[in-house]
Amino acid sequence: MMLQKLKALLLNLNSASKEDTHIPPLFHSVVMHPRPDRIYDKLRGRFGFLNWWPGDTHFEIFVGAVLTQQTTWKNVEKAIANIKRAGRMDLDSISRMHLRNLEAMVKPSGYYRQKARRLHDICSIIKREYGSIDGLFKLGSAELRARLLSMKGIGEETADSIALYAAGKPTFVVDAYTRRIMHRIDHKISEKISYGDLKLMFESNLKPDLTLYKDFHAQFVELGKNICKKRDPLCGGCPLKSVCETGASRTGDIKWHGGV
Repeated sequence: MMLQKLKALLLNLNSASKEDTHIPPLFHSVVMHPRPDRIYDKLRGRFGFLNWWPGDTHFEIFVGAVLTQQTTWKNVEKAIANIKRAGRMDLDSISRMHLRNLEAMVKPSGYYRQKARRLHDICSIIKREYGSIDGLFKLGSAELRARLLSMKGIGEETADSIALYAAGKPTFVVDAYTRRIMHRIDHKISEKISYGDLKLMFESNLKPDLTLYKDFHAQFVELGKNICKKRDPLCGGCPLKSVCETGASRTGDIKWHGGV
């Protein structure tokens, strides 16, 4: 009987070992090279402290995060200006507003019918369940993120943007710029890496610091928009070229040494 138990135990251990070989490399080690603090220091050295996200109130930042999906910030600013000009930039007003009026206000942000409906419905849920936006933001970080993700029209990036910038929760925001930049820095990181995996890489290597998380995301946006472009990146003038695999190959920078 004892021998049979031992064989069964060895069989289970062997099976577990085989399964472990299929775990993505990310989960064997989440140590990043180059270290994220080094990436951040280089970016901030170039761009300075960016103090993003703009907004007069937590609610305005929340609205901006919902409207910024699939559009530029300039278009969102126009929509926000319309809402503020009408004196409707508050939870009660938007939750009670006629959809046609809200559609007209958010039209500059694109997909205006869909966005108006979703913004109206989300505000109605928050008003009904929490009484105010601050009531929602009293939830803990994990609970807030889960509740936001349960609302139609809010995905991971939007949920984390709301949690970070509006609610003041230290959660790292990942976007298309983050994926592009990290893939170019280290080709082993796929540009199609999942949101959760890339978020884990940063949060496992950084202290949960609200100011740092906000500014790091802003630095990536600034670099991605103006230098690390989707096509024809301006590697010669990039502050990360000495730690970037793509930058080294495009510029012949002999200082690059694997991004330590």
